[in-house]
Amino acid sequence: MEADLDREFFLGVWKMAGFLSENRPVQTLRSIMTRLEQAYCGSIGYEYMHIADREKCNWLRNKIETPTPMQYSRQRHEVILDRSADLGVESIVIGMPHRGRLNVLGNVVRKPLRHIFNEFSGGTKPVDEVGLYTGTGDVKYHLGTSYDRPTRGGKRIHLSLVANPSHLEAVDPVVVGKTRAKQYYSNDSDRTKNMGILIHGDGSFAGQGVVYETLHLSALPNYTTGGTIHIVVNNQVAFTTDPRAGRSSQYCTDVAKALNAPILHVNGDDMEAVVRVCELAAEWRQTFHSDVVVDLVCYRRFGHNEIDEPSFTQPKMYQVIRNHPSALEIYKKKLLESGQVTEEDIHRIQEKVLSILNEEFLASKDYVPKRRDWLASHWSGFKSPEQLSRVRNTGVKPEILKNVGKAITTLPDNFKPHRAVKKVYDQRAQMIETGEGIDWAVGEALAFATLLVEGNHVRLSGQDVERGTFSHRHSVIHDQETGEQYCPLDHVTMNQNEEMFTVSNSSLSEFGVLGFELGYSMESPNSLVIWEAQFGDFANGAQVIFDQFLSSGESKWLRQTGLVVLLPHGYDGQGPEHSSARLERFLQMSDDNPFVIPEMEPTLRKQIQECNWQVVNVTTPANYFHVLRRQIHRDFRKPLVVMAPKNLLRLKDCKSNLSEFDDVQGHPGFDKQGTRFKRLIKDQNDHSDLEEGIRRLVLCSGKVYYELDEERRKVEAKDVAICRVEQLCPFPYDLIQRELKRYPSAEVVWCQEEPMNMGAYSYIAPRLSNAMKALGRGTIDDVKYVGRGPSAATATGFYQMHVKEQADLLQKAMQPEPIPIPI
Repeated sequence: MEADLDREFFLGVWKMAGFLSENRPVQTLRSIMTRLEQAYCGSIGYEYMHIADREKCNWLRNKIETPTPMQYSRQRHEVILDRSADLGVESIVIGMPHRGRLNVLGNVVRKPLRHIFNEFSGGTKPVDEVGLYTGTGDVKYHLGTSYDRPTRGGKRIHLSLVANPSHLEAVDPVVVGKTRAKQYYSNDSDRTKNMGILIHGDGSFAGQGVVYETLHLSALPNYTTGGTIHIVVNNQVAFTTDPRAGRSSQYCTDVAKALNAPILHVNGDDMEAVVRVCELAAEWRQTFHSDVVVDLVCYRRFGHNEIDEPSFTQPKMYQVIRNHPSALEIYKKKLLESGQVTEEDIHRIQEKVLSILNEEFLASKDYVPKRRDWLASHWSGFKSPEQLSRVRNTGVKPEILKNVGKAITTLPDNFKPHRAVKKVYDQRAQMIETGEGIDWAVGEALAFATLLVEGNHVRLSGQDVERGTFSHRHSVIHDQETGEQYCPLDHVTMNQNEEMFTVSNSSLSEFGVLGFELGYSMESPNSLVIWEAQFGDFANGAQVIFDQFLSSGESKWLRQTGLVVLLPHGYDGQGPEHSSARLERFLQMSDDNPFVIPEMEPTLRKQIQECNWQVVNVTTPANYFHVLRRQIHRDFRKPLVVMAPKNLLRLKDCKSNLSEFDDVQGHPGFDKQGTRFKRLIKDQNDHSDLEEGIRRLVLCSGKVYYELDEERRKVEAKDVAICRVEQLCPFPYDLIQRELKRYPSAEVVWCQEEPMNMGAYSYIAPRLSNAMKALGRGTIDDVKYVGRGPSAATATGFYQMHVKEQADLLQKAMQPEPIPIPI
């Protein structure tokens, strides 16, 4: 009786589990166990019970629990290719660490082997040609490449291996962002034609926080790519660290369970099982458009690098590894035992490969690199730093400004926004109508709108960017009754693509999201891609991206990007955490020579092209408009770091007239060349070209200008001139020298809010001194400093102290006595 009950119970369980159905005869326990052993007890282990979706679980069960293992033909045994091309994928973006990279470069992405060998022999100077792009280079294990590879099925698949630094997993969000951009530019709305593959190490997949940040972008509407295939090369040791010291979870892949992603563990020695798992992963991704993880359980035969001795720290493991046959030997033995392949077949293949390697090695000795492949198809016509790029104007026709201004300030008749937001939009409409009092948010929106009208893609991303941290942008408006959303910038042109303008609140991530936007910006130059930090100091959470990619990527890897970074910065009494965007760090990483004044003649100037990025601290809405448009209106791309304002967003004096945005000669923004970004704004008093009565020239940057100007009016210091250095890097020598000539008798002062060891002072001092010295105006000792003294913290946490410090520096800047040399 009990046996019958047990039988009924287990039959019920098996039926619910899908092992039995009405149309399938009852199986014996032995047959069921045999089937389960074949599915779950071989070289592959499956984790999917954490997935909440039953449909997905059943799909996996049906794929896994086949009566017999997948069989491969002789031809399939000899050459195994990815299943993705047969499932509709046309382009794959790959990110990986250094281990195995040369193998992937040569055998998967098909970088010419003679090129790789040539790099190892020290390389040959590239042939001299127009547009040559040299840079500083990087080690072979970090370089990327791309290739259109034909498949055995008669299709072609574009493979891109993204260049990356030694910082493990840092490339992950870059790959995902680049993949998303490819989907936009190829109209891949169902996200089946472009796919990302990330290859990880076991230690880094479990240990690096950016892995989690990247995984959690996977299902967000403006960040999803329809699934990434993650391949973890699980060597069961991280450099010298055993798993028990490297993670708290049982498996290195457990972090992926938070995503409902299936995890497929496979024995790396079973080559056909590896292929089967990878094909299953590709099918999952194309079917469910979500991430999947392959845990390739294997080992590292040698040390961490060429000179490393792994037995120092893992003696027992490496005693086993030394006596263990390679995966190639195991597979050869299996094929020979099956009778499908003979010793002669294997010898023929080996000789063919060896012959190719020898031919490529011999050819590498005379190999001369051609023009670098930095220009992808979208970048055709763009110039390297070796080529002169003409400066273009950024003013816009008045009628276009009026038309787009109306579009970005008009809401649907039946839309019911919050009354405070309605008031903001009414005020914006009035600004456009009168052409006066344009504030920061409207200046930004006009830049976006005019770029959209010109056919450019605009993408703004970051924490709370839709409304803006300081409630100033309101680019997405919410109906207070229905919850419906409306974005005016989605309606600038007729039948506008819904993604042409994208503004998106991001996850609470800096490293991952900035990396994503960097990757996105690298795909096409015809896009303004912006990442905004909630506060400028939050950028330090993404320091790896700034250090290893944004500041140095073009020099190392010959890849341009026009990414814009907005970092709210300014001393408003908010304490040490929310005052400084650490301007000094970005200036310290700038590569312009402080002791050499470059060619500054407008028709010959390549100053921005030859530096690694631009750093600006803009003080007017019109100048902000022009610096954003400048990013697109030139035939090269360069990162732009903006010290974005906080209190200037609503300051009554920080306004521009619409005439400063247009291209009309005689209007305020129009100078000798036309309307464009002003790298330096001269004193706003009516000064002539020569003012010998000015006793002090105060140079500053950012919002402190308005406070200095107010103090000057208050004490009636008419013998003090104030100039704003809007572009700090590269340093505007020509405009600085113009102002030095205008005020030949003036004491030269640099004024800043930040402590002396922070802010722009350390960057400005030698360059300003160099500019003065070239005019016979003295040395670095003649550059005076006004600001806070050195400090460990960026600012005081006491508001009253902040107010006193600010008052002191303003008074000192205007005092009649000479400023002492800082000690």
